[in-house]
Amino acid sequence: MGWLYPVLALVALQRLVELWVARRNTERLRAAGAVEHGAAHYPLFVLLHAGWLVALALFVSADQAPNISLLIVFALLQVGRFWVIATLGRFWSTRILTIADAPLVRRGPYRLTRHPNYLIVIAEIAALPLAFDAWAVAGVFSVLNLALVGWRIRIEDACLDERRTLSIDPKAT
Repeated sequence: MGWLYPVLALVALQRLVELWVARRNTERLRAAGAVEHGAAHYPLFVLLHAGWLVALALFVSADQAPNISLLIVFALLQVGRFWVIATLGRFWSTRILTIADAPLVRRGPYRLTRHPNYLIVIAEIAALPLAFDAWAVAGVFSVLNLALVGWRIRIEDACLDERRTLSIDPKAT
């Protein structure tokens, strides 16, 4: 057996754990009065990410040798993903949830950019297929992901603009 299925299994397991953490945080945030924005596009993200993994499983030969350098890039992107999740802590969710008057996080990767997680996901969607020479999968899912991320960023920025002057350290709350 080659690298493909073990890598896909690890990515799928990671995503399932993240969904479990996100669900737990979402329930806590909603209990604290959080309001969800852009719920209509959420199932499209789930479909896109599941479809991305399925497409890799279907269209890449199981014995395809990976480009180790691109697998390392993908692994480093996971470090970035964990940094985002750790920085947001109990505020991290896969949904857009806001709590009135809650200041924005401005530490960790959020010191560098407004949307670090989206940048990481954009890179992941391309890097993993490219590591297995799946150019078509990388291209199709990158275009679809860019469209969804653009839609999501517009929604997120619109609901967060009024709070941009505040800052928060999640460890202090």
